Amino acid sequence: MDPVVEVVALFLGFLGWVMVGITIPNRYWKVSTVDGNVITTSTIYENLWMSCATDSTGVHNCREFPSLLALSGYVQASRALMIASVVMGAFGIVATMIGMQCCRVGGENLTMKGRLAGTGGAFFLLQGLCTMISVSWYAFNITQVFFDPLYPGTKYELGEALYIGWCSAILAICGGSCLLCACKVGRDDTSPYPYRNTNGTVYSLGAQSQRKTGSTYDKNAYV
Repeated sequence: MDPVVEVVALFLGFLGWVMVGITIPNRYWKVSTVDGNVITTSTIYENLWMSCATDSTGVHNCREFPSLLALSGYVQASRALMIASVVMGAFGIVATMIGMQCCRVGGENLTMKGRLAGTGGAFFLLQGLCTMISVSWYAFNITQVFFDPLYPGTKYELGEALYIGWCSAILAICGGSCLLCACKVGRDDTSPYPYRNTNGTVYSLGAQSQRKTGSTYDKNAYV
C-alpha cells in the first residue's frame, strides 16, 4: 500500500471522527421554523439530549429529556448509532495507525499490517454509515413533520449539527474506501525465479527443468 494513501485515509477518518464528536453535543439538531409566523417571541432548538428555548432578549433555558423510554423511536436509534459511530471510529484509528508501514508497532510483517489497515478501513466505513443513517433518519422526521399540513405542534427546520454530521460521514466513508481499495494483504509471484549457475549463465526454472529431463533433444535423437 502506498504510504501516502495510508496517511490521507487516516487523516480523513480521524477528521470524520472528530466531527462526530462535535455533532453529538451540538444543540442545533433542529430549530423551530419562522415560516408563517409574523412575530417570533422565542426560538426552540433541540438535539438528542435536551431541548432549549431562547427568547427575544437573548435569555435561553435548557432542559434535558426526562426519560429515555419516553422519547421517539428515531431519537433513541439516533443516539445509539452516534455512540456506535464514535466507538467504530476509535477502533478504526487504532487499527489504521498500527497497520501503517511507517509505524513500528506490530513488527515488520507487511501482510499482517495490510490486514490491520484494511480492518481500520472497515471500521471507518461503519463509522460513516452509522453517522449517515442517524443524521439522515433524524432529518427525514423533521421534513416529514414540516410538510405535514395537519400537524398541530411546533414545526422545525434542519439545524447546523445535521450538516456537520453529513460531512463527517462523507469523510469517514472516503477514508475507509481508500484503505480498503488500496490495501494489498499479499502478493502472488507467478513469474519463475531466475537461476544462475557457477559460470554466470542465467536460466529460468523452465529451461532448467528442460535440461534435466532432456526434453530439448530432437525426436530423431531417440531413433
